[in-house]
Amino acid sequence: MSLGKRKITAYNAETVAKRRLLLMPESHLLNTQNKVYLIDAGPGDPGLLTLRGATCLQRADVVIYDSLINSSLLNYAPLAAERIGLGPDPPDVDVPPGEINSRMITAVRSGKTVVRLTNSDPGGFARQAEEIAALWESGIPYEIIPGVATALAAAGYAEIPFVGDQRAAAVALIADLQSTEGDDPDLDGSALAAFPGTLVFSLGADFATPWSRTLLEHGKPPETPVVVVRRCTWPDQQVIHCTLGSVTEVIAREKIHPPAVIAVGETVSRTPATSWFAARPLSGQTVLVTRPEVEGGSLISPSVTPHLSDPLVEQLRELGGEVLVQPAIRLADPPDWTPVDRALSRLAEFDAVVFSSAHGVHGFLRRLWDGGGDARHFAGVKLATIGPGTAETLREYGLRADEVPSEFRAEALADLLTPDAAGKRFLLIRASRGREVLRERLEAAGATVEQIVAYSSTDVEQADPHVARELAAGKIDWVTVTSSSIATALVRLFGQQLRRSRLASISPVTSGVLGQLGFAPTVEAREHTMPGLAAAILEGAVESMRLF
Repeated sequence: MSLGKRKITAYNAETVAKRRLLLMPESHLLNTQNKVYLIDAGPGDPGLLTLRGATCLQRADVVIYDSLINSSLLNYAPLAAERIGLGPDPPDVDVPPGEINSRMITAVRSGKTVVRLTNSDPGGFARQAEEIAALWESGIPYEIIPGVATALAAAGYAEIPFVGDQRAAAVALIADLQSTEGDDPDLDGSALAAFPGTLVFSLGADFATPWSRTLLEHGKPPETPVVVVRRCTWPDQQVIHCTLGSVTEVIAREKIHPPAVIAVGETVSRTPATSWFAARPLSGQTVLVTRPEVEGGSLISPSVTPHLSDPLVEQLRELGGEVLVQPAIRLADPPDWTPVDRALSRLAEFDAVVFSSAHGVHGFLRRLWDGGGDARHFAGVKLATIGPGTAETLREYGLRADEVPSEFRAEALADLLTPDAAGKRFLLIRASRGREVLRERLEAAGATVEQIVAYSSTDVEQADPHVARELAAGKIDWVTVTSSSIATALVRLFGQQLRRSRLASISPVTSGVLGQLGFAPTVEAREHTMPGLAAAILEGAVESMRLF
């Protein structure tokens, strides 16, 4: 029917809302708390998740996610949220579409908030129609949260100009040309070949032979420029330049499989050989961050979500590195808070309180806060920390450290405190294990020292299988070592496999422990902080590049 004969009806937002309300089941209207959030995870870079997507993911009781998403996005979900991975590889499970729908519906009806996290492109490319239909028919509230389309991300991360001059006035996004009846494409080849702009295939790698043949048969020149972007926005993003006549051969030779974006057109010839993304200094480097695994709620900063707050990981990613995370030690609340509570009730008896780590700050001060106290309890008490990172954590609670050594070492802190220690009472806030240097030095100087365990520290007994495989294969370039206990735990966890990577130490003390264990670090941070450690890795990577 032509547009001239069709009845055209205009709907504004209010009219559409009223129509949907009339059609909506009553259960759908009444349920305003628990729902399903259908979130597009974006092409791969976790930084491209939308703010709305991150906000809703933090509400999840259940997360059902595609295996191709960046697994670091799961850190946005609460630690207690159930995670169900869909895919052919363990620990994912191969769940039929109908069962996915059933699981979502059952979870919401039991009072849970569900996030369906997909790796599909938003809009017309989303594979959500069946899931949405099932939710609608069941009266389950839902919200669709689109993300960054892979094709558009390729334009930015590979710097592909889709449009911009007379050779390309438009861009066509094509999802799938594979016919359901054979190898020939469903779409009109002559129309595509004559399209006045750039053709972008988001699922074209597996079907390059039929669509490229169709374009050539309908007059598209074989020398037409083509750019293939494999694993767009991931740290190992690969960009390949070829032509329409050679694209099938190139894809087969380079073993390109989805996810891949293929851009065809004259303007793509202006794509630079190296984009800003590939030019970042740690591009192509893989770093294993061995941060502690935190279980105790009291060890969490009140101002951030703990599993999202890792400055070292974020800084390394900003520099272009691929970051894997393997906890080497596990931190938890102490088995008995009684000693901490007693110390908190007697703070006025001490001349100084000394914090040996940021986790000690969190454990001790969160306990104070939960018990109804605040910073006023430290009136007249001197505060000292072992380093600037711990001092910064203290500032989160409105407290300023009086003594902070320039070096991240117990010996350096002892040098600051011992000259005036005689006759003074010190309260040391520490982990369940660690060096005794500070206590010994203070007592030798005539001080009375009381130590309180604000958190327990144990070794992680089993490595992540993926991390273990990558390390054994020599695919991890750097391993961070941020404390003496982590150094010892890493050697116990991985043994000789650590020699396949370069170790980056945060301090001379940590380097000394590594040396004693027979694993001398390649680099050591000049400034004994996480930014200092990242700077040391960067300097080491740049130096390695100069040698080749």
